[in-house]
Amino acid sequence: MFIHVSVLVGGCADMCQYLNTKDTFPPQTCSAIMDVKVVLVIVCLCILAITSSEAGIPKCCLHTKKKIRPRTLMNVQRWEMQKSSGECEIKALVLYLKGYEKPICAHPSELRRLKRMKIKRS
Repeated sequence: MFIHVSVLVGGCADMCQYLNTKDTFPPQTCSAIMDVKVVLVIVCLCILAITSSEAGIPKCCLHTKKKIRPRTLMNVQRWEMQKSSGECEIKALVLYLKGYEKPICAHPSELRRLKRMKIKRS
């Protein structure tokens, strides 16, 4: 990404130098082209930084399911408790399941059922 950016800006500078030697465009035109390209590069880098950083946006459960099916509880690989203090507003049991990309947000009371299911399975 950064190589392409430097080539873009460098190429534009070379083009402006060439054009100025030919007296085709006034220097203000080349300066305006450079300004637009620099702004475009900065905007693209900002968008890339915002979309690629997961640390900037916390992943919080906004609502919870009160009842989780036993079959779903059997497929839990790991879990964590979301606290209501800090960046998240509600307390929730976050369940990570086999074969699912997104976790399930359960009511914290489901932790007792989950532990009982895991003990019975062992």
